[in-house]
Amino acid sequence: GKRKVHYLFEDGKEMAEEYDMKTGQLVSRKWREKNALGGFGTWQVEVGDPTLPPTGALESELIKESSSNPVFMRKDTLTSFQWRIRNLPYPKEVYSVSVEKEQRCCIVRTTNKKYYKRFPIPDLDRYQLPLDAAALSFTHANNTLIITYQKPKEILAAEEMLQKELKKIKAANEDDNECKTQ
Repeated sequence: GKRKVHYLFEDGKEMAEEYDMKTGQLVSRKWREKNALGGFGTWQVEVGDPTLPPTGALESELIKESSSNPVFMRKDTLTSFQWRIRNLPYPKEVYSVSVEKEQRCCIVRTTNKKYYKRFPIPDLDRYQLPLDAAALSFTHANNTLIITYQKPKEILAAEEMLQKELKKIKAANEDDNECKTQ
């Protein structure tokens, strides 16, 4: 039910995206680039659930992060960018979400000074579009702060063109003349 698209760029960067086949919605986007020795580094998750590093038998006995810490992740919809911060128990009135145009980022803060997060919108940076405070909104439910930024028309048009191109591409496993092992 998913389509995975892998991109290799001239500057050595690599991107992998997963789309839901039914809705055409972006499920995950990961980036990685070559390190100083020419090998690939670890994947940096831009959209989707942050992947947890594999833990060995010894690592599980050592110090680990609390499960009640806030978890920041991005999950886009067809018309908006959306970030979810889980494990934030405060009421909605405590949160303040704003746009910092000079630093090209969004800022989440609480009046009780218990949480502060600054995050960019890489899609807007790639298209060199300005940030619009009117496109930003937020809500709070089930200990999760949901921040929504409406996608500009330029990005919506580009994503529509990309979906048309992806429909034309034949998947690697759809090829009938694969080499069969004996």
